[in-house]
Amino acid sequence: MRSIATAALAAALCASTAQAAWPERPVQVVVPFAPGGITDVVARIAAERLQTAFKQPFVVENDPGAAGILAAQRLARAKPDGYMLMSCPVSQITIAPFTHKVEFDPIKDFTPIAILATSPFVVTVRADFPANTLGEFVRYVKSKPGELTYGSAGPGSLSHIAAAVFLKSAGLDMIHVPYKGLAPAFTDLLAGHIHLLMATPVETKAYFTSGQVKFLAISSAQRSQQFPDLPTIGETLDSPPVVTIHGLLAPAGTPRDIVEAVAREVAAAENTPAFRERLEKIGVEPAVNTPAEFAAIIAAETARWRDVVRDLGIYVH
Repeated sequence: MRSIATAALAAALCASTAQAAWPERPVQVVVPFAPGGITDVVARIAAERLQTAFKQPFVVENDPGAAGILAAQRLARAKPDGYMLMSCPVSQITIAPFTHKVEFDPIKDFTPIAILATSPFVVTVRADFPANTLGEFVRYVKSKPGELTYGSAGPGSLSHIAAAVFLKSAGLDMIHVPYKGLAPAFTDLLAGHIHLLMATPVETKAYFTSGQVKFLAISSAQRSQQFPDLPTIGETLDSPPVVTIHGLLAPAGTPRDIVEAVAREVAAAENTPAFRERLEKIGVEPAVNTPAEFAAIIAAETARWRDVVRDLGIYVH
């Protein structure tokens, strides 16, 4: 009997040690978009920090397709052992179920770990557009109902929804022109083929610095640290804020100690000046939160976008 008890205790200790040893091999960090965009850059900054902290490679894998939905479905089906994570905009799971046909539940199929950064959208027009303020833009577009166009990164993308929310709040009638990403949309904006684009500071900063575009307002609730002189949309009209929340997710059922270990390292990084400076330099705002706080945000965003998307009538077949 004693030998059985001793063996059981030894097995328990071994199991505990194995669990505590995570990660014992490289960790995969899936990004649901192509390399080079804001989501990819934020993921690589976070992965570099986690790799240093846990002494194992955190390998970023770009898995674009179906507006990022395929990667989210892949994570939802992955083994919950801490060896596959996903870095993505929260809208990837909180909006997609209402704009696309998906095979995951935003609340039940994922374990929230931490918010990495947030980023608002900027109301962007070409440098020669005949408006220098948001109020002037609204008046000009109202004088040409159904004649002007706005671009997006694709139907149902957050850049599409951010623009649609703003236009509805302002009572504006513009024609949506979807693209396969923001890069080709910017090409057409600069060429004068479209008149408005809602994009994050990461995508817009280079064009703004070169004087090719004008920023009229920002979509966050408060002014951005990146552009403190740029007014919010809410300072001109009654419009709900829209921001991109970049977060780190694991499959549902991932061990709590792994989730909390990663969350602690992310929080520690976000509290260091060097890490915060790297995020701010690319145009995103650092964030410090717990897994529970992140989970509450996902639940609230899911409820919010269900109503907003239905109100806007956006659905991608």
